[in-house]
Amino acid sequence: MRQSQKRRINELIDLRQGRLYTDNMTIKEKVIKAVEGLADDASIEDVMERLLFLSKVERGLEQADSGRTIPHSQVKERMSKWLK
Repeated sequence: MRQSQKRRINELIDLRQGRLYTDNMTIKEKVIKAVEGLADDASIEDVMERLLFLSKVERGLEQADSGRTIPHSQVKERMSKWLK
């Protein structure tokens, strides 16, 4: 597993446990905190990738918390169509 993948998994865990940022933080504060976690030599593409990833994870967690999820059987069915 690449270092960037490990970092993403850890971010996901931190986000789910509320350690990455909290609900009462502004978007600007969340962005600053996310960027601070990048390596010093990170590119603009790295920054954009991290912000997009965190945005999608946050949206997914909000959907899950509100009960808007897809049953596992339905996911398996969709994936089988994609993987043909």
